[in-house]
Amino acid sequence: MKVLIATEKPFAKVAVDGIRQEVEAAGYELALLEKYTDKEQLLDAVENVDAIIIRSDIIDEQVLDAAKELKIVVRAGAGYDNVDLEAATAHQVCVMNTPGQNSNAVAELAFGMMVMAVRNFYDGKAGTELKGKKLGIHAYGNVGRNVARIAKGFGMEIYAYDAYCPKDVMEKDGVIPLDSVQALYETCQIVSLHIPATPETKNSIDYDLVNRMPKNGVLVNTARKEVINEVDLLRLMHDRPDLKYVTDIMPVHHEEFASHYPGRYFSTPKKMGAQTAEANINAGIAAACQIVDFFQNGCEKFRVNKK
Repeated sequence: MKVLIATEKPFAKVAVDGIRQEVEAAGYELALLEKYTDKEQLLDAVENVDAIIIRSDIIDEQVLDAAKELKIVVRAGAGYDNVDLEAATAHQVCVMNTPGQNSNAVAELAFGMMVMAVRNFYDGKAGTELKGKKLGIHAYGNVGRNVARIAKGFGMEIYAYDAYCPKDVMEKDGVIPLDSVQALYETCQIVSLHIPATPETKNSIDYDLVNRMPKNGVLVNTARKEVINEVDLLRLMHDRPDLKYVTDIMPVHHEEFASHYPGRYFSTPKKMGAQTAEANINAGIAAACQIVDFFQNGCEKFRVNKK
């Protein structure tokens, strides 16, 4: 078996060493394609591999056509919208993610952004505290649960909405479950987004929903750019001078947000929720372990596409 690490943005060396250890201990060969600058390099590299580990790299039908021996792709991270799942299924390729490995890193970044927002982006003026504020967690998955854990330390009142998570799971964590997404936004001064980008969620964070937030609301997006209706949010920030928006996914309309709403908007230059040494290592090694388990035991626990 041959396993390829294909990363335009490479893993840290310690992560690659950990992946190599897992792969070679199983008797497989490891190949590396790092910092590639042209898709043709990727197409050449996948020609005779059985498994691929990626980060934000694009695996589309053209790549799958070139990878004649490919059986599994693992995205080292939670999101997997950079992989064409339908094409993978058509090529009989299993696609997995590594849920939970980056969760603490994303949650910590969300809180860094919350503190920055309520302290007026550290401009020297008096801000407010997170203690006692109502925090709304929109989607209670791995990241949402870490957000709740950290929020307890800040002394926040924690609410969550997730149509797919049982209420008793939230309640056991000391989180107050709400029955609708509208109730979440109406209740909470700060809302942290952790929903995936799906046909149902794209553009769902719109004018009407965010406008339900109480005065001095803060919207934090460490999920996906596509879930925000940017045109709506730009209009709402004009109509609601009290609202702030912070994100680690630079919007398409970044320049408009930045120029029109200084002191109320912030975006990192690139997606960086999972950009910590620990998350980098955890996700990479988890991907390697899942590939070995797949080949040796047929385990498809983290499969995200149809068979």
